[in-house]
Amino acid sequence: MEQPGERAPAPGSLLLVQDLANTVDLESAEDQLRTPADLDAWVRRHALPPLTFDADDLAAALLLREALRDACQAHTGTRLPDAAASKLEQLLGAAPLMLAIDAEGGAAVRPTDGLTGTAALTAHIAAGIAAAVTDNTWPRLKACAAHDCRWVYYDRSPAGRSRWCTMSICGSRAKMRAYRSRTSQPGSG
Repeated sequence: MEQPGERAPAPGSLLLVQDLANTVDLESAEDQLRTPADLDAWVRRHALPPLTFDADDLAAALLLREALRDACQAHTGTRLPDAAASKLEQLLGAAPLMLAIDAEGGAAVRPTDGLTGTAALTAHIAAGIAAAVTDNTWPRLKACAAHDCRWVYYDRSPAGRSRWCTMSICGSRAKMRAYRSRTSQPGSG
């Protein structure tokens, strides 16, 4: 049976966003980021520059994770909550980017030098999102519409209208709930 996360991962520029958002499984309440050391290990696994985190950084990273999940949920047609938009604006504002030009004249957005902790992590995520906006892949990073799932996945469907991380689990559950709701109403059937 297909499980959340069994879809092909997001393209490189969005993989960091997807992986951060999916550090918690809402259905099982398993969270990979319980301590600053957990966050440090997660950053090392993603080959980011060495960063150190304290309890405040962990709290900010968890806020970033949930605000990004809300942004991905908005890609399924819901509205980004004002609180999440405000939190993203605050976190991204503390994580400036710069445009770097290489020896061949190529350009890329990258984190500003000297950032530490969550600001540095946020800047790396923002650089990935900026690249995904440029190639129009950002809107395809979505959070499952099932309120008890919200697993972040990359929608590779031709029309880009997928709403659930897996049709066989979350999609089927939603369709069954809708069917039961219609058939349990007086006068139906």
